[in-house]
Amino acid sequence: MALAAVSLANFMAYLDNNVTNVAIPTIQRDLHLSPAGLEWIVSSYLLVLAGLLLVGGRVADVFGRRRVFLIGLTVFTLSSLAAGLADSGGMLIGARAVQGLGAAMMMPATLAIILATFTNAKERATAIGIWGGVGALALALGPVIGGLISQHIHWGWIFLINVPVGVITLAVALPSVAESRADRGLAGGSLARRLDFPGLVTSALALFSLTWALIEGQDLGWTSARIIAGFAVAAVAVAVFAGIETRTEHPMVALPIFRSRVFSGGTITMMIWGFGILGIYFFTSLYLQRVLGFSPTKAGLAFVPMALCVAVFSVISPRVAAALSAHRTVALGMLGMVAGLVLFARIGAAASYGSLMPGFILFGAGAGLMNVPLMNSIMESAPAAQAGIASALINASREVAGLLGVTVIGAVLWNRDASALHGGASASAAFVDGYHVGLWVTIALLAVGVVLSYVTLRPTARPAELTSVVESAATAEAVSAEAVSADSPAAR
Repeated sequence: MALAAVSLANFMAYLDNNVTNVAIPTIQRDLHLSPAGLEWIVSSYLLVLAGLLLVGGRVADVFGRRRVFLIGLTVFTLSSLAAGLADSGGMLIGARAVQGLGAAMMMPATLAIILATFTNAKERATAIGIWGGVGALALALGPVIGGLISQHIHWGWIFLINVPVGVITLAVALPSVAESRADRGLAGGSLARRLDFPGLVTSALALFSLTWALIEGQDLGWTSARIIAGFAVAAVAVAVFAGIETRTEHPMVALPIFRSRVFSGGTITMMIWGFGILGIYFFTSLYLQRVLGFSPTKAGLAFVPMALCVAVFSVISPRVAAALSAHRTVALGMLGMVAGLVLFARIGAAASYGSLMPGFILFGAGAGLMNVPLMNSIMESAPAAQAGIASALINASREVAGLLGVTVIGAVLWNRDASALHGGASASAAFVDGYHVGLWVTIALLAVGVVLSYVTLRPTARPAELTSVVESAATAEAVSAEAVSADSPAAR
């Protein structure tokens, strides 16, 4: 039941990442929004979510993962109600920003709760597989749900459907999710010191600045003073954050965690995954509608087979990893993603629904196969007391990488598109040309991920010196991450 609760919450958070995309034209007509206001319906959610993920993970570790999860779930549900009932652009943008706050509290806590609930390694891997598969389903079903609702009901229901789901999730979570935290038994230290407020502020500033620059760069121009200033603020904030974390008694992020080959290599691999799947997802939606003439609903339905493959292979991936080991399974999954994109790079402006399916299926199967073993490897390499912040680091890096994927692939695609149009190509042919170049850039990056995951995730004996450094940092952080209610029937 605890797994059901955190999986439902994960579903809602992922769904709101992209459910609004196909409903944007309808929302613009109803609320009479300017293009800038329309963009911020999507961007306000992403900006707050990405900016506060690390804060949410740290607060969950200190105050308790169950408590923060329930608060985040409540905030997300109430703000979804406000978004669904919004009658102005300002109200909708504000509600979406508050949704991002709720998601930033929920998402890191969900994975940390799984780790605290499932102490058996095999059960934990299966639980993470289910959790990841549910999130992948939400990612692919978002356009379908958004298209069906905006075409046949009212766009407000793309947010209002979260309300009953949120209430059910809350009812399931209250009796079944046991409390766990990182600082149980911590001797001394005020709340302010344990929270590391300077670290919280500088990490949020860095992520806000970086996310804002990635969102606005295409419109304002990558060489504009405001975008350069945004990247500069992010870089300075990261440097200050690193300095703070090396000196504080109770760091928000114990930096020795990055000395772990598995944690650092796995996190970079996760970023490559996010870059590929989110970047290509966005522009493949445009390809289906602009070039192939699919309706928003039909374009959304085209992603369903991929989503089902992600979900199925996420569930079976722990068994594959048990037989092949995690590093081979992750590398094999990324190789499947590469193969799927190669198939997409071979189709043009006359593709049919059937000709798209092999690429979708291979890409989805690969993404599902590698995601859970990768997530499990990263989390197992982190100290148990830092489960919340480790989960937040994974989620934040994936969100930023996804935005980076849209940015980089978009820049490559539109530049190639403009060049092809200047050379006399038709609009469809020019877009396909740019889309293919963007695919090959992603294929090259995923190929690097194949090698990186195979090398960094290989199981080796942990060096004694590294173990001592990481564990001493974790001890300063917390003495135990045991569940407070470990003896309750729900926890068992």
